[in-house]
Amino acid sequence: MTRHTGSDDGDETSGTDESHGIDGTSDDEPRGRTDDEPRGSADGDRCGCGSADGTPQPNVPEIGRDERPAIFVPDEESEERGGPADAPRTATDGGVESATGGSDSTELDPDAYDPIDVFPEGDLDLRDGADSCYKCTSCDTSCPVAEVDDEFPGPKFQGPEQWRLKRKDDHDIDESITSCSNCMRCDDACPSSVPLSQMHNEARGQFVEEQMEKLSLEYVRNRILANYRTSARLASVVPRLSSFAMNFGPARWAMDKVLGIPKEREFPEFATTTFREWWRDRGGAQVENPDKRVAYFHGCYSNYNTPEVGKAMVRVYEHFGYEVLVPPQKCSGTPMFANGMLKDARRHAETNVENLIEAIGDGADVIASCTSCSMSLRQEYPELFDIHGIEDVSNHTFEALEYLRIHEDLDGALAESDGPGDEQSFAYHAPCHARNQGLARQAVETFRDVDGVEMEDVGDSCSGISGTYGWKSEKYEKSMQIGEEMFDHMEEAEGKVGMTECPTCAMQMEHGTGYEIEHPLQLLEETVVA
Repeated sequence: MTRHTGSDDGDETSGTDESHGIDGTSDDEPRGRTDDEPRGSADGDRCGCGSADGTPQPNVPEIGRDERPAIFVPDEESEERGGPADAPRTATDGGVESATGGSDSTELDPDAYDPIDVFPEGDLDLRDGADSCYKCTSCDTSCPVAEVDDEFPGPKFQGPEQWRLKRKDDHDIDESITSCSNCMRCDDACPSSVPLSQMHNEARGQFVEEQMEKLSLEYVRNRILANYRTSARLASVVPRLSSFAMNFGPARWAMDKVLGIPKEREFPEFATTTFREWWRDRGGAQVENPDKRVAYFHGCYSNYNTPEVGKAMVRVYEHFGYEVLVPPQKCSGTPMFANGMLKDARRHAETNVENLIEAIGDGADVIASCTSCSMSLRQEYPELFDIHGIEDVSNHTFEALEYLRIHEDLDGALAESDGPGDEQSFAYHAPCHARNQGLARQAVETFRDVDGVEMEDVGDSCSGISGTYGWKSEKYEKSMQIGEEMFDHMEEAEGKVGMTECPTCAMQMEHGTGYEIEHPLQLLEETVVA
């Protein structure tokens, strides 16, 4: 529908001839009935709305809207279409000629209206997600950072509101996006499935790429933290020396003052033998089974710091008859997403997708022992990148314990076992990224009926470290405030050994309580394989 608003010099009025009113009468003629004409007269009461004595009926219009000429379509348009000016027009309920030729028409006339693109599309068009937000603030109330940081505006602003604002060319990304920890609890909390973390990742990436000073110490620090795989690979050349040097008091003080890496944090020790070195030395897979194959995505931490988790995964899966493949791989990209380093994350993702697709083609599913790695491959990869085969990787990725619970009689195997030997009690924390995948209770449900094992869930709070968030000096105190609830619940639990699937959550649990922390795969190996 074209709305006529007059020529540039103002000689025409909106939708009417110069000498006519909106009902088609002359300006000198009375509109509707005259004062002397009764409402119920044959001429005056065209719709038959008046009573016999001329008294108007309550709540009944004098003239129906549909009987008035369409005010947005001038008479000249009827003549252009080949009909007389006074010919009847098809009108909608509002008396305005429909762009489709009437309310019953199904054919759209593209010349009858001008489409307007309110928000120009970018590489990631999240308009549908932004429109789905109805400001219920469930995301804000679930955000652990907003709970302790009064200056952080929360996920709703960082997501749909900021997404709308940055459609404007003159609007910069608000710096507060760097305070988002990427815990992704907002995704789980949103009743409308707004892609909040995807919006946060896009905004954070744009802020880092376009607004952050590349020579600033903050950027250098964040780049180091985001590329932990590079640092760990170098440190693993001389693991004992690296572990000592990075925890040496003066070195930690210097890193705090210069780079903003908190001196309160203890660096994890580097393994003297990485998982991949162990895998190579043992000769690779010990089971060949083309009908049951899995490709193990071990991630950075299980390779360089806790190879015992990777070893447990291999032994458990081989116990159930799986052939384990360990394809070449780089970082999942999780710390890069959290720091806005999307170009770095894409480079790693391209290598991972290429090698994992090859394994999938050989009949394998992808297994991750870290819930942040499985979340990255499952959700963040297809949300942020358009790499060939990325959807297949997403659809074939599982967390390690989750996969066994789906495909094996894990409860039966545990019931037949003699348990871990000595009685053990654990304080279990479900990582935020496990909750986002629907895996919050899997460890508790798996081991709750095992003889000699007591598993206590320490609540649904966030650990506070959120990957690299708690490894920044300016965020350290806030990360510990977020973790207070978990620390308290762990200390109240009977078990004095912690358990979680996330390596950085394990760091925070140990840091806040001093407890030893295990992975569920280690307990599964002890109960089933041993």
